[in-house]
Amino acid sequence: MFTGLVQALGTVQNVDDARDGRRLRIAEPRIASQLSVGESVAVNGACLTVVARTTDTFDFQVGPETLAKTVLGQLTAGDRVNLERALRVGEALGGHFVTGHVDCVGTIRDATITGDWLTMTFGFPPEYGDLLVPKGSIAVDGVSLTVVDVGEDQFYVMLIPHTRDQTTLGFKRPGAAVNLEFDLLAKHIQKLFQSRSRTSRNG
Repeated sequence: MFTGLVQALGTVQNVDDARDGRRLRIAEPRIASQLSVGESVAVNGACLTVVARTTDTFDFQVGPETLAKTVLGQLTAGDRVNLERALRVGEALGGHFVTGHVDCVGTIRDATITGDWLTMTFGFPPEYGDLLVPKGSIAVDGVSLTVVDVGEDQFYVMLIPHTRDQTTLGFKRPGAAVNLEFDLLAKHIQKLFQSRSRTSRNG
């Protein structure tokens, strides 16, 4: 479990594609020194397991399902990524509950700076529209954000300067793909109402 509060920007040092998957090596000395093999880390919002580490880098193995559902398959050496270690019991929950299980890939449609604020519009598959409400939460590339408004297939958010400067969203441009994870509570409520609707029709 994560909170959507990015702790560091890492740099993809190496990508090795083999056997329908890929191995990522990410450099970020401050986090690398704290990690243990087997630990979970959110990389652009996708929960991955550390399989090796040095004092400066750490490796992940990314399977076919994750590559199919996220933008991790598009990463190349030199790319920056958002990093967050798993939430520990007793730590403050500053964002919202983020599982690290990406629902789909969205696209940046617009990014406009007005004063200190960065307004970003994201497109998403319309079948997920019921999971978004104004002032609700969403994780974009692992960043916990508040939805300002939502349409049939797009939503927009406003980033404060800290979020703009400390995450990949500050330098991604329109057309770039992003990982989207919708609010966990919204998904459970949606399934509950769908189940009740089916029961009512069959009863």
